[in-house]
Amino acid sequence: MFIFSVTAKAKDAIDGFEKGASAPFIVYVDFQDLVGAEYLARFYVTKEGFFDVVVDKRRQLKRDKVAKFAQKNKQVKEALTTGYAIQLFDQD
Repeated sequence: MFIFSVTAKAKDAIDGFEKGASAPFIVYVDFQDLVGAEYLARFYVTKEGFFDVVVDKRRQLKRDKVAKFAQKNKQVKEALTTGYAIQLFDQD
């Protein structure tokens, strides 16, 4: 599983972000390789109505730690079930 810190611009006003405003995300992708996981992270954020997706940070969770982390983090648990999860941060 890979975790990406991402920023993207809103195509329209979405969840408190004005059109064109940058929005911060954490994207969780359960995939085998980094290149494919990063492509999927960009795709999922774009699919939610954002553009100019920039991956700021990347991190791989080791397989043996994923199950333990999933008990504490609902997004990791969702990513294990559906293949991905997106967490949008509020603009505060």
